[in-house]
Amino acid sequence: MMKQTIARVLILASALLVLSSCKKDSATAADASKDPVLLIDAGAEPKAPLRYKIAEGTTTKSNMDFTMASLATTDDAAALSIVPGVRLHIVSGPAMLTENGVKFEVNIAEAEAAVPQGLDPELAAELQQSAEILDDVGGTVEMNERGVALSTELNDRAKSPDLPVRLLMMIVNARTTLSRVVLPAEAVGLGARWESRKELTLFGFKVQQVDSYTLVERVGDEIKLNVVVTQNALPQMLDFPDDDLSISVEQMLANANGEIILNLNALESDAAASGQGSDKLTVTSPEGTKKIELNEAFEIRMTNTTAYE
Repeated sequence: MMKQTIARVLILASALLVLSSCKKDSATAADASKDPVLLIDAGAEPKAPLRYKIAEGTTTKSNMDFTMASLATTDDAAALSIVPGVRLHIVSGPAMLTENGVKFEVNIAEAEAAVPQGLDPELAAELQQSAEILDDVGGTVEMNERGVALSTELNDRAKSPDLPVRLLMMIVNARTTLSRVVLPAEAVGLGARWESRKELTLFGFKVQQVDSYTLVERVGDEIKLNVVVTQNALPQMLDFPDDDLSISVEQMLANANGEIILNLNALESDAAASGQGSDKLTVTSPEGTKKIELNEAFEIRMTNTTAYE
């Protein structure tokens, strides 16, 4: 029974770790009233503002690949959960210029499982069927020239009750962090460093996330950034009546490192990141109270494929 409890904890808690968030179905321009960026170092001369220059009608296609594994242990049990590799074919656009910036749709045209060679055909079919649940998921985004989201709206498919919420939120936040970087208001040069902070909420847990960027190179409208993502949650406790669980967080830490090639004329970037997380939880269930340590590792890669089609 305790192994089943651990499995349920993996489903709930793993969604809280690296690059997972819960964004509202919609947002308004009021959300952008406070500058989301803190400039730490403006970098070397010469300095110039970084701004998106999205032309009317721009459409960008990209692939997003990710894998994740979780290991939960107690003093007498363990459970390993592996999310098979998934590739998402994403289409962003066509872009429409607005008074405040640019508005465009983002849709998953196709989702496919990375099925290992030699895998049982029946299991392979199940993996592919699981991936296909993400087909046609998407929404609409309006952002200003700095990449600040002025409004967002998920489409009806994204609101479907059969869609895994934790998976959707991981995708949304990963794309926010890696694909459409929020740029500083000030002019910057090579070596510039800035932070974007946000509070994530999922299943009621609150997690603080800091995205730290360093400008490494710039050639015209293409820039290379190093990114470091950190997450930390203060001690907190929540009840999950539907799962007959109560989870107390003693420690929740996560970090990720990656690189981004950002084209200021495109709606997608090239990026890669990997990271890990470590949690210490106390779980109370009908089977008793257990202390659980949860460790996760993941990899995410985004590739702008527009030029190759």
